[in-house]
Amino acid sequence: MKQHQEILRLDARGRGLHEITSEVAAVVKHAAVTTGMCNVFVRHTSASLVIQENADPSARHDLERWFERIAPDGDPAHLHTAEGPDDMPAHVRSALTSTSEQIPIVEGRLGLGTWQGLYLFEHRLRAGSRSVIVHVWGE
Repeated sequence: MKQHQEILRLDARGRGLHEITSEVAAVVKHAAVTTGMCNVFVRHTSASLVIQENADPSARHDLERWFERIAPDGDPAHLHTAEGPDDMPAHVRSALTSTSEQIPIVEGRLGLGTWQGLYLFEHRLRAGSRSVIVHVWGE
């Protein structure tokens, strides 16, 4: 069994869904694993990872708006506001999604469906750069 790991450093991006499928696919290609698994982990508490539709941008737009409604910035009930009004809502949004995704590797490629993409879901309005660990293992 082969194993390969890389840390992707992603430039600062504003709030929203940012597709990272191609960056992760490049790590899988470099790993030269034909059949196996790819685990992707974001090392932050105010960003997350989601697999979502990548064909119609309205799906991403609607998902982003939904999160704005359920975890609005500046909620007076939040005590944790050390980094601004978007601080605690970012943690809530991250808790509702996931810090990691596991994707099968099939014939040397990510086994995503036709309309699926992997996204960094940035929950802060103005976040810094993000770090994502990609770990690949298999045959």
